[in-house]
Amino acid sequence: MHLRSSSTIIIYSLLLPIVQALSTTDTTSSNKNIMPTSSVALRSVKQILPAAPRHWVGDGFHVHPVFSNKAFTEELSPFLMFDYAAPQQFKPNKGSPRGVGQHPHRGFETVTIAFKGEVEHADSVGNRDVIKPGDVQWMTAGRGIIHQEFHSNEFSKKGGEFEMCQLWINLPKKNKMTKPHYQPIVDKKIPVVDLKGASVDGECSEETVGEVRVIAGSFLGTKGPATTFSPVELWDATIQKKGTVVDLPFPDDFNCIIFVRRGEIDVISESGDPKRVGAQGVALMKREGGSIRIQSAQKNTSLLIMGGLPLNESIAARGPFVMNTWDEINKANKDYMMGKFGK
Repeated sequence: MHLRSSSTIIIYSLLLPIVQALSTTDTTSSNKNIMPTSSVALRSVKQILPAAPRHWVGDGFHVHPVFSNKAFTEELSPFLMFDYAAPQQFKPNKGSPRGVGQHPHRGFETVTIAFKGEVEHADSVGNRDVIKPGDVQWMTAGRGIIHQEFHSNEFSKKGGEFEMCQLWINLPKKNKMTKPHYQPIVDKKIPVVDLKGASVDGECSEETVGEVRVIAGSFLGTKGPATTFSPVELWDATIQKKGTVVDLPFPDDFNCIIFVRRGEIDVISESGDPKRVGAQGVALMKREGGSIRIQSAQKNTSLLIMGGLPLNESIAARGPFVMNTWDEINKANKDYMMGKFGK
């Protein structure tokens, strides 16, 4: 297939980890302590990352580099990087659609979630798709792919509010050279589980206080549609009311990351001490305990909760390539220059 022509190949500015390390916060909220009542041990916060300054990726994505200086570290494994484009208004565009032109990837997967607006994808192995609100695009770069991402033609013509995110998930060493693959996951194929409030005696109440869209992994026995190469959890959760407490079971041997897309939360530890996480902030959780206790500090709070079994493998990352050694990175560059990607 023919991709959008460009005089130069535009590489994600986000691929180059140039964001300076941000100071971390360990802020305790003013709420009263909420002592744990469940028999399952609660996880506690290891570190809070504040919202990072935004930068442009191409001319279509104004993103927060959510993981900041923690990106591409084993501490987040198997997750590598996370860019979040907060809600932004775009005027109707009669010219070329905004976005990012042709660029390569090798050795990992990209997961794009559209919340508002539309993203049009095309790649060198023949996939072409429009990601609409609620949809997820799960692309396995594997041994090499070249793709592009633009605001869709329809969205460009009309303009409107745009919000999306993209996550990078590492591939295990044995799978890094797998054949490129594409999973278009439309909104209606993502199961939604009612979220019940936590009661004073440690049992779930009957009141539905929100919902969890299960993109990958499973939540309360409901499995997400995404196929993964290593155990991964990815949930899109909403809590409707301010002050609501919820308990979310999470595998105790997985890394766990909580991103506050909208609103504010307190993460409550086994000791009952709440740690406040604001909008676009991140809570990195300790790998101890089998449940996460969260209290919403604002109504209509929205979270992305993610994590997975650490790969415990070396990470060599440069630009659009993530491998295990620098020799493999050099080979990726050479293979790309020789036109071996996307086959």
